[in-house]
Amino acid sequence: MRETTDRPAPTRPLRITLVQAASSLEPADNRAALDRLVPRAEGAERPDLVVLPEAFARDFGSAGSDVSPFAEPLDGPFGSELARVAEDRGTTVVAGMFEAGPDPERPYNTLLVRGAAAASYRKVHLYDSFGYRESDRLSAGGVAPTVVEVGGWRVGLMTCYDLRFPEMARSLVDAGADVLVLPAAWVAGEGKVHHWRTLLTARAIENTVYVAAAGQPAPRYCGTSLVLDPMGREIAALGESEDPATTTAVADPELLLRTRDANPSLRNRRL
Repeated sequence: MRETTDRPAPTRPLRITLVQAASSLEPADNRAALDRLVPRAEGAERPDLVVLPEAFARDFGSAGSDVSPFAEPLDGPFGSELARVAEDRGTTVVAGMFEAGPDPERPYNTLLVRGAAAASYRKVHLYDSFGYRESDRLSAGGVAPTVVEVGGWRVGLMTCYDLRFPEMARSLVDAGADVLVLPAAWVAGEGKVHHWRTLLTARAIENTVYVAAAGQPAPRYCGTSLVLDPMGREIAALGESEDPATTTAVADPELLLRTRDANPSLRNRRL
């Protein structure tokens, strides 16, 4: 793979909006929520990229419950509404869904990207941790990195538990990512917000990239949606509140270059 620093850098800012909102157990309600939650703005206030949480098309439900009845094709009702809203807003939107796959009982946990850019990413690392067994109900995706171009920036896609695997973030950066986008439903618990903040910060610093993470909120999940710059500084943040909220940050291409010049860890690696 080419080093990130060997390819052209972004030349203009990227405006990123995070949407922190809980999905419900009713898919129709979540589809309707897209039109309310994805912001409508014009000119310089219009976001280039809007990120909603993992499993936004339908919440996981109680631990271990069967989500296969709610799996859809990428162009199903949720994907179609996501594409409509993204086109209406003139932006690119990322949101999580359960995607029908070859095993009808174990769909994929998928991020869908629609709008000015289009892609999909099937979660690689299933949440078999902290007493959960996501792999009992879901299938893992392939390990190839998924990177999509948005506004001249290369955006790498990860989901929730993927955050705990630094090699995944690095594979996205080796594939050219300038921004790591991470929708999540980070389950609440002792120390979990600390883990979330620490790992997001580490992924930004060690890879000299922007990180944009949108989480489902309290009480079940941790919320705490964040955008971090390549130095690991929080430039936009939300709390744990269950009330729907948004926050916006601008990724600066000059800061990206200055950080990689000052901290050339991607060039200095010796594998």
